[in-house]
Amino acid sequence: MNKIFAKLYMIIIALIILIAGITFERTGLIDLLSDPYEYPVIMALFGQHLYMVSISMVFATIIGVTAGIVLTRKRFRKYAGICMYVIGLGQTIPSLAVLALAMSFLGIGMKPAIFALAIYSILPIARNTLAGITAVPPDLIDAAKGMGMPPMKILLEVELPNSMKVILTGFRIALIINIGTAALAYVIGAGGLGDLIFTGINLMQTDKLLAGAIPVTLLALFADFLSGILGFALISKGLRLSE
Repeated sequence: MNKIFAKLYMIIIALIILIAGITFERTGLIDLLSDPYEYPVIMALFGQHLYMVSISMVFATIIGVTAGIVLTRKRFRKYAGICMYVIGLGQTIPSLAVLALAMSFLGIGMKPAIFALAIYSILPIARNTLAGITAVPPDLIDAAKGMGMPPMKILLEVELPNSMKVILTGFRIALIINIGTAALAYVIGAGGLGDLIFTGINLMQTDKLLAGAIPVTLLALFADFLSGILGFALISKGLRLSE
């Protein structure tokens, strides 16, 4: 049965590749990508998109993880609800509105785009960090205290390793949301692959539309794969074997 499903899977993949090839040829995407004048422009827009996502995710991860850790400390736990509500306002507001608000005081270009993307990506990371650390069994923490471990060492060697899977889930969600939302940064002059997508829509040019939409899709899929690799590297072998 497994062999039958494996062969069926290969046939489906082959059909998808065949249909994609025919579609790319008929829409003119292959000609666009092979154009020596268009190809450098597409790669530059891809670089801008990747830059916005990378920088905003660095800020979002630092702020989100720090906020999640701080709110699990005993003296700050009572503020967790209100703080999560404030952080969550970034995703409550529509993404275009966040970009517009950022543009109102940072101008146009990369700076407001990176700021808005970071704000939009903090919540999943902060929420999952808070949930992951809170879910660590109290017995483990009591045992660490009984061994004489200081609070910082308990955090680094007990709480964070045991909550890493939940934290990485939040990081993965934030990263994929970030990649998709970054396409909207085109409307405030930040460039990126959204330039191709919206230009293709406005001019009814399918080749430009696909030249922007396909890399965004592939980038999201690659980010999901990379998050899995990151989990394999950061989650301890003992915790992986116990699942």
